[in-house]
Amino acid sequence: MNTSDSPLRIDIISDVMCPWCIIGYRQLAKALDATSVEHEVHWHPFELNPNMPPEGQDGVEHIAEKYGATPEQSKANRKQMTDLGDQLGFEFGFQDGFRMHNTFNTHQLLHWAEDQDRKHDLKMALFTAHFTNRRDLSDNAVLADIAGEIGLDRDEALAVLSDQRFAKNVRDIENFWVQQGIQGVPAVVFDRQHLVTGAQGVENYTSILNQLAKTDA
Repeated sequence: MNTSDSPLRIDIISDVMCPWCIIGYRQLAKALDATSVEHEVHWHPFELNPNMPPEGQDGVEHIAEKYGATPEQSKANRKQMTDLGDQLGFEFGFQDGFRMHNTFNTHQLLHWAEDQDRKHDLKMALFTAHFTNRRDLSDNAVLADIAGEIGLDRDEALAVLSDQRFAKNVRDIENFWVQQGIQGVPAVVFDRQHLVTGAQGVENYTSILNQLAKTDA
């Protein structure tokens, strides 16, 4: 239970392949700014596409295969997400040929960055790399480049990905959240007990934060 003299713990289970994860986070961040709630964010891994082949898959084809969406529905969804991104200061670079990838190595790199207190920074950089700049996050060299670009040791990042030293750690954390009933993302847990799923919007997140503040007052 959070107390008034400690920051609100916010656990976010997400995947950098998930557009609604960055939309939801940006909405939550605006709500946190508006309410001035003292908080600490903890990111946790989830793989939307654990069986994705190394070469990835065309995004429209993937959505059609996974959710049954028509090309027209996919286009409308992308426009909705792009418009929401514009409102939140995040640029989606959806174009023909946009690809989805497996993110197990991405989560391992994030796990490594956590020990250096840079997990949040790397997470944001990865969202931008994928959705704005359309970089291939299944390529270890690209992942190491992104780590280097935010000031982490590129060579060490590449070594982490090459020897898979954090593979078991990440798999165990993924399994933990699945066992807690998490089946889709974004999933946000406030104060270790209040689960909120999906991108809720700035207004709803603000209401949730205000309600939690009253409870702890």
